[in-house]
Formats: sequence, C-alpha cells, structure tokens
Amino acid sequence: MQQSNLAWQSKTVLLVVMPIVAAGLVLQTHWWVTQSAPVAIWTIGLSLVLALVVLKLHAATTAGAAAGAAITANLMFSTVIFPYAPWQTALPPVLAVSLLAWIATRLGRAQKGQLGTAETRRGREASQVAANLGVAALASNEIVQSWLTNSNWFARATIAPMPMFAVPLAALAEAAADTVSSEIGQVLGGRPRMMTNFRKVDPGEDGAVSLAGSLAGLAAAGIVSALGTMAMRGGSAMFWISCAGAAFGMFFDSLLGATLERRGWLNNDAVNFLSTASAAAFALGLMAVLPHSGAE
Repeated sequence: MQQSNLAWQSKTVLLVVMPIVAAGLVLQTHWWVTQSAPVAIWTIGLSLVLALVVLKLHAATTAGAAAGAAITANLMFSTVIFPYAPWQTALPPVLAVSLLAWIATRLGRAQKGQLGTAETRRGREASQVAANLGVAALASNEIVQSWLTNSNWFARATIAPMPMFAVPLAALAEAAADTVSSEIGQVLGGRPRMMTNFRKVDPGEDGAVSLAGSLAGLAAAGIVSALGTMAMRGGSAMFWISCAGAAFGMFFDSLLGATLERRGWLNNDAVNFLSTASAAAFALGLMAVLPHSGAE
C-alpha cells in the first residue's frame, strides 16, 4: 500500500489536533485579554512572528506555519507563570524544536536528495506540524491537565512539586529527537540497521537506526528538555523524566517504522503522532510510579 493511500491518517491527525487547538486558542485569548492583556499581546505577537520566520525560511507551507503558530500560542498560554515573561513559557522548547529540525533537515541536503529522502523545499505541511507538535498541545490543555492532577492515578503530594509540563515537554523533546536522529543518521550514520533484526539497510529506510543518529537524537532531546525545564523553573526530575520519555518515544518511532509503516499500515504522520504520544505517556507513567518524583 502506498503512502498516498494512507492520506486519511494525516487528515485524522489534523481533525484530532487542530479543532481542540483552535478552540483553546480562541478561549484562552479571550480570557487573557480580559485578565492580563500583555500576556495575550506577547503570546499572539510572538507566535505570528515565528510563523512569518518559518515562511521566510521555507520551513513550512502557509497552512503548516499557521498550524505551528496556533500550537505555539496554545502552549505559551497554557504555561504562563507569574511574574510573567514570554521566555518563561513553552516558547523556548518550541523554538528549539523548530530550529533543530530546520538545521537537521538542511544538513547534507544534496546527499539526501540522492537517496530520495530530502524534505521538499515547500517545507512541512500542516499535518506534519500537527503530528509532531499536536500531542504537546493536547497534553498542555487545561482540561487535560486538570484531569491528570485530580486523577486517582496520582497522589497530589507526589506530583505537586513538579509542574505537569513534564508530559508535554517529553512530547516536544521526542519530536526534536526523532527529526534530528533521522536526518543526521542519513548523513553521518553510514549504513544503519533495522530496528527489529539489526540487519544493515540503506539510509532512509523506515525503522532504520544508527549510532550517530541515535546519539544526535538524544542530544536534541536533552537540549529541548533543558530549555523547557529552565523556562518553567522546573527541577532535575522534570528534565530527566522528559528526557526519558523522549528517548522511549524515539525508539518506539523506529519500531513502528520497522513494522507497521514498512507494511503500509501507517504513514509517517501517524507514526510521528503515536511516537510523541508514547513519549508523553511514558513520562506520565514515570511520574505516577516514581515516589516523590517532583522532589529536588
């Protein structure tokens, strides 16, 4: 089955993510305008600036840039802490994900072009943006966060010291890790090995992993997790749990690629969405089982 026959999966990702993101953006903008206008002005303004920069760099299509701006604004609104500063929201890790992806996709473009794996010069589509950043936006949604903190799965004393931003941060870090590991691996990793049987395959094959690519992906996850932890004034637990979630999601992405994607059951957008979801779920699981995981 060809990827084109799985376009419905990309549309499903958009339908799952964007209506919630759009509704959240409208509601949160209205609320912050009435409560603290500077928060609304900075959030919307910086999100639009980011979209314009992305368009200028041809890193995304117009629809992709708009989706990214909406998701960025949602994440920023959902992580406001006082005293307010725009750089003490989810903005730094989102910028890190975008910048790392942009650098990684352009590294060795000629070589990737010969392999037929280079990203199109039009940039990322809206479905690709939603697949990579959508889980983070959903996990930071106020309703989801409220449900998690009040769930019987957690003891309030255990999670209170650590902001629940560790969960969406793990999804953001995984998005960076996945892109960087794949792009760097194709250029510097030599002949990778298939995730399931460790046989050598051609670079760019679904489910292929390399040492260089994996190390680069883990480094990218660490950068995003560190920036997010500092921005949200989190502790070491937030950093390590989000890193662990990202690492799990990165290898889960390769496993899906080596199995379901290679068989034509999933397309790349579905794989990316599920892998970021697995990263968030793994981080959430760690927070639930580790005693006093929010303590310093």
